[in-house]
Amino acid sequence: MRRTLVAAGLTAALLGGTSLASAETITIATVNNSDMIIMQNLSSQWEEDTGNSIEWVVLEENVLRQRVTTDIATGGGQFDIITIGSYEAPIWGEQGWLVAVDDFGDDYDYDDIFESVREGLSHDGTLYAVPFYAESSFTFYRSDLFEEAGIEMPEQPTYDQLMEFAAELHDPDNQIYGTCQRGKPGWGENMAFVGPMVNAFGGRWFDEEWQPQLTSEPWVNAVNYYVELMTNYGPPGVSSNGHNENRALFASGNCATWVDATSAAGYIFNPDESRVADTTSFTQAPKQVTDKGAGWFWAWSLAIPSSSQQVDTAKDFMQWATSKEYIELVGETEGWVAAPPGTRHSTYENEEYIKAAPFAEFVRDAMLAADPADATLEPVPYTGIQYVAIPEFQGIGTMVGQNVAAALTGQMTVEQALETSQAATERTMRQAGYID
Repeated sequence: MRRTLVAAGLTAALLGGTSLASAETITIATVNNSDMIIMQNLSSQWEEDTGNSIEWVVLEENVLRQRVTTDIATGGGQFDIITIGSYEAPIWGEQGWLVAVDDFGDDYDYDDIFESVREGLSHDGTLYAVPFYAESSFTFYRSDLFEEAGIEMPEQPTYDQLMEFAAELHDPDNQIYGTCQRGKPGWGENMAFVGPMVNAFGGRWFDEEWQPQLTSEPWVNAVNYYVELMTNYGPPGVSSNGHNENRALFASGNCATWVDATSAAGYIFNPDESRVADTTSFTQAPKQVTDKGAGWFWAWSLAIPSSSQQVDTAKDFMQWATSKEYIELVGETEGWVAAPPGTRHSTYENEEYIKAAPFAEFVRDAMLAADPADATLEPVPYTGIQYVAIPEFQGIGTMVGQNVAAALTGQMTVEQALETSQAATERTMRQAGYID
């Protein structure tokens, strides 16, 4: 009865005053992550209470980024709401491609959203996206396998230790792999893992003069490490595995270790979804020569393209889907372990969430400790941990990710992959006017 009352009542409280006579259809483009699928399922309540309807375009991460970027850059107008992150929001907001979303009113409680998350989605003090969930990264590991092998996971392992653990626990005959990491090419796929790893190895994308550093010793060491780790101790088909594929593998019990988004914890620790909910532990993302930039910072968020013709209805949905009340709705209907993490202080003041999610405070602390303005051992002219906050990075990161994937599959050597990436990045930066 409690869940029924919450599910029926919270939406009405959020949406009072919306006129059924002005019903509209909005089109939402989103990623196929578990939190977004929950939002899609619960959105029928918003539709019923408002009389509006939603056409969903649900895509895997790389395809979503390609479709959304093309549409918004050309003013195509296909979507009324798009799912973007802390990379795109300030850049696209500055370009005039997004509608400002800082007018939801006092009841929305903007101050409840973590300041670092708001800042990451703003340009020049104006908010251009509202966060659905936010994340850093950490190391998931099978505590039962570690205990059986007599291995103790340190508070923050080094990448060398991660390799040692993976080697000892790798048991492919029983479909248990030492590690599962992102291999699918893309600036938000394999490079989301490789980028922080390069930081930990002491590397950087550019020096202070914007000269690319992709053939530097830290990059060579990091990518050689990555290829060795994945080739020797990863599952079959590693170059096809992104976040969702690895999440499924880990939840099925096939991975001893996995370094990825803290937001996946809600799925991994949910016994309705995961076979290893009771045998998984977590610790900080690995370091190597430094711990700076080892854990990433990201916020999957909702934004409105300037080309939308249904701005008011889009804002109404976004206010509903990113509110404190929506988080409560998820907790009461889907279980508190599945509540969207990382966005609001109130979530981490909720005793029901803290009780249901053993990772809650660790995730909050990891996310708030991530510093995009100080993420590298050597000084740099950019902000960002797993990305560089310049418009050109989307193309650069994807190109480098493709070359790293080619090295992983043996189509080229690591040195060839990095030399090719260096030359292409130099051309891009020269054409964009960063370097002579």
